[in-house]
Amino acid sequence: MAKPTVPPLPPEDLVKLARGVIEGDRFPFLASIDGDEPRVRPVTISWEENFTTYFVSLRRFHKTVELEANPNVELCFMDGKHDQVRIAGKAEQVTDRELLQRAWDRDPLLPKYLRTLDNPEFMLWRVRPTRVRYMKEWELAYHEVPIA
Repeated sequence: MAKPTVPPLPPEDLVKLARGVIEGDRFPFLASIDGDEPRVRPVTISWEENFTTYFVSLRRFHKTVELEANPNVELCFMDGKHDQVRIAGKAEQVTDRELLQRAWDRDPLLPKYLRTLDNPEFMLWRVRPTRVRYMKEWELAYHEVPIA
């Protein structure tokens, strides 16, 4: 079966389209590896800057074990029109106090359940992109999005 031919889009349009998809998806999916098995789950993105994404997790969650053993991940965003953005990269734990505070301040549930920013359960993860791809609704072909 021949792969569909899709006309290329200008890089600035791809960045704009990709950001729109990210903003339009409340719960993207995070794919990680558990040994030799893939694992996928929805996550809440705290914020995104130049396709670098930040999300909060708890130390006791199994994804912590997965990310510490193998930091290679992919996030999949889909908006209401079924356009997709996939961000592949490496997850890393964030320990910078300013960034931890930023995540803490953005999520009203954190203080309610964890009580303090210094709670050892509180973890902030960053995914630095190595590849960003955009696909228009079921176009069946991805566009490589330039990473700044």
